Amino acid sequence: MLVKWIRCGVLDRPGFERGQRRWAALREQPGFRGQGGGWSRSQPGVAHLFAFWDGRRSYDAFMAGPHDGMVSAQHGTFETLAVRLFEHRLDVKVGFEPLFGDADLLRVALCKVRPDRIDHFTLMQQRVWNPAMAGSPGMLRGVFGQGDASDFLVLSMWDSATEHGKYREGAVSRLSERAELEDDVVSVAGDVVDVVPAWTV
Repeated sequence: MLVKWIRCGVLDRPGFERGQRRWAALREQPGFRGQGGGWSRSQPGVAHLFAFWDGRRSYDAFMAGPHDGMVSAQHGTFETLAVRLFEHRLDVKVGFEPLFGDADLLRVALCKVRPDRIDHFTLMQQRVWNPAMAGSPGMLRGVFGQGDASDFLVLSMWDSATEHGKYREGAVSRLSERAELEDDVVSVAGDVVDVVPAWTV
């Protein structure tokens, strides 16, 4: 499965939201699995979207065909656009499906991993981080993916900001130490996203 992360710096919020509804046409595209997203909690005017495809072939066919027509509805509504692609490596909770209907909040982390620590980082994701998140009340599902070189995505879906907050307060520093995170990564950047149900495809 291919995961696409789109980050937009939005100028015209109402116009962007209107244009976002046009993406419902994705449902007709071969290989499309689902899309959802919302607004950043920490950065005003920043929107995050996550799209899921069966694989690179169906995604490339979409990009070469209908994509430009769909995105035209949002021209002029944003000033920056950053796109990253990741190959699915692990489910954070068993049986991941790209569903957003029951999620209130998304947590996304981009980890730049030292090349010689990729195997250890992946193992710690499997043995330390995934079980801790999967066992946290309110954590619905998540995905761990690998991008270009040594970039990794960790995306988790939560049923409430409250439950995500409890997990962060209680577990993150302890788990980071146990997983030797500082030895594995050059940097970790991320965001917390309030899901907009109308953007779910």
